Amino acid sequence: QVHLVESGGGSVQPGGSLRLSCVVSGSTSDFYAVGWFRQVPGKEREAVSCIRWSDGRTYYEDSVTGRFTISRDSAENTVYLQMNSLETEDTASYYCVSGEKFSPNYGCLVLNAWGQGTLVTVSS
Repeated sequence: QVHLVESGGGSVQPGGSLRLSCVVSGSTSDFYAVGWFRQVPGKEREAVSCIRWSDGRTYYEDSVTGRFTISRDSAENTVYLQMNSLETEDTASYYCVSGEKFSPNYGCLVLNAWGQGTLVTVSS
């Protein structure tokens, strides 16, 4: 089974930066892709970004393209989400996910694990 532990959330002013981390444990055969979803209370969760573990191919949701960067450290089994130029609309709980499939258009698919979530607040 895959186990995911996020860290790095917090509060920042608009235009600021944060980096989220997700430590992935379990068999590498269980996580073909790892990524991030986010959720605002009262709204559905949305895919933010995803990275295919084998070759580092990435997916980004349109609103974060050019501002967020996903990366992985295979030696540390850790995925990072560097978030720059943060906007108030980025305020949400961010969840690390693992998936059994990857799509360059939709990100991580066939999700098999979720982290506990970390809150990102962007406010002046």
